[in-house]
Amino acid sequence: MVRCRHALLLSVTCLSLIAAQPVAAETVTIGIGTQDTTTNTVTAGTIVRQLHLLEKYLPKDGKYANIKFEIEWQNFTSGPPVTNGMMANKLQFGMMGDYPLIVNGFTFENNPESKSRLIAVAAYSLAGSGNGIVVHKDSPYYELSDLKGKLVSVPFGSAAHGMVLKALQDGGYPADFFQLVSQTPEVGSTNLQEKKIDAHADFVPFAELLPFRGFARKIFDGVQTNLPTFHGVVVRTDFAEKYPEVVIAYVKAVIAANQWLRQDPKAAAEKIQEWTGINKEVVYIFLGPGGNMTTDPTIKPALVDAAATDVKVLQSLGRMKEFDPKTWVDDSYIRKAYAELKLDYDKDLASTANYEISGEDKFCNRPITEPRKAGEVWVDGEGITAFSSATCTLGAYADYKAKGKKINVAYVFDTARGIKLFADQAFFAAANGEIAPFLLKKDAEAYAAKIGGKVMGLDDAVKLAVAGGKT
Repeated sequence: MVRCRHALLLSVTCLSLIAAQPVAAETVTIGIGTQDTTTNTVTAGTIVRQLHLLEKYLPKDGKYANIKFEIEWQNFTSGPPVTNGMMANKLQFGMMGDYPLIVNGFTFENNPESKSRLIAVAAYSLAGSGNGIVVHKDSPYYELSDLKGKLVSVPFGSAAHGMVLKALQDGGYPADFFQLVSQTPEVGSTNLQEKKIDAHADFVPFAELLPFRGFARKIFDGVQTNLPTFHGVVVRTDFAEKYPEVVIAYVKAVIAANQWLRQDPKAAAEKIQEWTGINKEVVYIFLGPGGNMTTDPTIKPALVDAAATDVKVLQSLGRMKEFDPKTWVDDSYIRKAYAELKLDYDKDLASTANYEISGEDKFCNRPITEPRKAGEVWVDGEGITAFSSATCTLGAYADYKAKGKKINVAYVFDTARGIKLFADQAFFAAANGEIAPFLLKKDAEAYAAKIGGKVMGLDDAVKLAVAGGKT
């Protein structure tokens, strides 16, 4: 400590010495709750963390010149624990699916210290894809109605739980149509594999991951609810109002993560596998070109409207009182982030386009003009090649096999719903040179009856493609 005497003579010296003393840095902790294995959240969590994108955009001057930021990432397997962490003020940011997000907003409405606000979207599907119900691959069940009286598990409070409740409502089934129990993705997956339960409902990526790993089959997809689904980012308002520039920096990091993903989706899928343990082929079916989720941080009116419908579903089941999602949304931070990055927010807000498969089909020698009728084959060590149709995809698949190539996976698109499928999980309706893939057996059977054809699995569909569509 500087001691100054003879104030009149030494005042200037004392002042300069006092001014020279270092100002103690303030430490601001940023707690972020993520779900690493929930593929929809990677552009808001995993990628931001692994590439240190938030650090890149955090403010460093002005009132932040003497602030030291400490970022604490906490990983969870579902949304409700993230809300618990935010309520305890151990987390300032959180990311989760639509139903948990709504519960988060509703829960904070009665919190005197802070509210929560939706500030960005991580990924969405206007078609409602992402959540799904799977059964064991040897199961005799092929659709929701087959599960009457059966034991079905789902992580309670999750987006998948909301999908199940909506599906029961849509089908006119009572709440006790099947025995619904709460199990985490990890427990539900193990129990399904060991045939201790009849079905497991889950959120991204498990309804694709479990079939990809060879022991499950999907019998219901969220698209059947005809309700958009999304994952998003919420923030505590007390933190956001005190440090708005930090919130803007976070949204900039999400935008940068999205751009990184789309620059090289195959390489991104491989890195995400390394970081999360989710197979790259599964990551790609969601986040690659034509993927079942669209990565876009803008808060689209259709998603807010879907959230309002979700509220009604929860209210009808006595799980929620009045809550208005429109007052919970705050797009001021993302608009500022876009403006500072010189990007057009309103243009992106108005667009619902995903990035699609494109290019030239070098097997059938034709351009890819209808992306949602196309397909892709991922050859180990060589990359992902796109083809113009399911028939061309299966023909190329056979050609690669004949040449001794190792194929990681082949993708096709559901003819009825436009969602991306693993070819080995699809049902194919075929006749007169046409091969049409479907997720659901009943859809394939209906289409086969329409065209006078038959339903088959991948192996027979490949043989048919090689034969030029002739049986």
